[in-house]
Amino acid sequence: MRPPLHVRVDLHPDALLDPAALRRAAATAAGLPEAAVAGVELVHRAIDARRGKVRIHAELALRLGDEVAARPRLQPPVLTNMSGEPSVAIVGAGPAGMFCAWGLARAGIRAVVLERGREVRARRHDLASLSQRGELVADSNYCFGEGGAGTFSDGKLYTRASKRGPVRLVLQALAGYGAPADILVDARPHIGTNRLPRVITAMREHLADAGASIRFEARVDALLTGPGGQVRGLRLQSGDEVPAAAVVVAPGHSARDVQRWLRAAGVRLAFKPFALGVRVEHPQALIDRLQYGSLAGHPALGAASYRLVEQTPGGAVFSFCMCPGGFIVPAATDPGMQVVNGMSPSARHGRFANSGLVTEVGAAHLARAGLDPADPLAGVAYQAALEAAAYAAGGGGFVAPAQGLADLAHGRASRELPATSYHRGLAPARLDLLLGELGPPLQHALRALGARMPGFLGPDAVAVGLESRTSCPVRVERDPETLESPGTPGLYPSGEGAGFAGGIVSAALDGLRVAEAVARRLGGRAEAVTADW
Repeated sequence: MRPPLHVRVDLHPDALLDPAALRRAAATAAGLPEAAVAGVELVHRAIDARRGKVRIHAELALRLGDEVAARPRLQPPVLTNMSGEPSVAIVGAGPAGMFCAWGLARAGIRAVVLERGREVRARRHDLASLSQRGELVADSNYCFGEGGAGTFSDGKLYTRASKRGPVRLVLQALAGYGAPADILVDARPHIGTNRLPRVITAMREHLADAGASIRFEARVDALLTGPGGQVRGLRLQSGDEVPAAAVVVAPGHSARDVQRWLRAAGVRLAFKPFALGVRVEHPQALIDRLQYGSLAGHPALGAASYRLVEQTPGGAVFSFCMCPGGFIVPAATDPGMQVVNGMSPSARHGRFANSGLVTEVGAAHLARAGLDPADPLAGVAYQAALEAAAYAAGGGGFVAPAQGLADLAHGRASRELPATSYHRGLAPARLDLLLGELGPPLQHALRALGARMPGFLGPDAVAVGLESRTSCPVRVERDPETLESPGTPGLYPSGEGAGFAGGIVSAALDGLRVAEAVARRLGGRAEAVTADW
């Protein structure tokens, strides 16, 4: 049987809801009579709202007779049962750590994943305690626990990291564990915070059935090394030791204690520039109108998103982790520190849209703040100082300091604050002053955006502090070929917390890349890590 014929078309959103119109468009693009087309399948979809005209860029698969339909694979690969003691210890059960364990399992290598936080079901209770009562559990929160920081977020799977590895393989694996098949079709796929936990649980259970070990509430306190710095394992907070021929450090962007014990073990670290700012929130209906105009609310479009970049005299300002129809959540990992993030359910049907609006913090910023850019943890100190100031400005209890967006743009106090999705509540504060030298670039950008986007600085728009965990301000050095830490044989830094990824898919790709490197070193089937199935 022949494969289906593929065509690319530009469509009005109405066509996605009308099978007959879709068939006509496909036939016209293929230069065929409509009667010759037996069926049409949508295999790729991208919404283009630029220049005030909303179109759908689509790729369609046409069946003309006995062609095989382009059905995505919705089953995970078979994992061979593994036995014996794990030879690899992985720190962190986020996407880098879990996909590394998954890749190693495909190579026939048994790993143990050590996660400081709790599994998804128990983690939900800790998040409720934080959101409802302001009670922070230091090792189980929006950053720490099964799946990492991305578990309770929008579940965004869009990445520009296609050169880093097989993006589609990661998406197919997630679909195999229960993510909606649409992630294989949409140009900017997402799973949603209500669905992603089930996907992560299914992946963990599959790994465990094959013999991988996933241990929760297993906080690592030290790296154990032998002669020549050779890794020999890890020590847990409980005092237990976990022997390993190789250690993968994949802790996520907020594990500051991991950075400290790596430094104490002599592992090479370096400061990495990062971004910091506020999270801005608008009514979702406003964003829909700004992006889609008269088509706002169209069922084929859903909640609108945006991606903004503004060049200012003080540096570039850009949107980050935009959450349509979402919520702002408290994302602190330490008492007395105020941090926020965004999340969206799969339907994105909430009243509000939120996004980080941030600017880069580089070595010069550290120096002007009295910090030594040569100190690899100076960026962490810069982060922590602003987070502590934001907590004080909110009055404690993880109440967020906030400022009307127009007031932030023009440097004035807010007398009243609009409604918000942030459950802990807002307290009026001068975020423009709290941010120090990062304030003017944000103000400049907001004024420009307000001039271009009517209503963006309207009375229902608010800035909420502090958006500070955009990425890890530390890089754990590694050899570009072997992926091992220089001077520490057997140590493999991976993912966002090591400075080599940003987001779910890029972290997963880096985990797979490290799995291949570890498999080559330990004599496993490295070619199987990213093999098709």
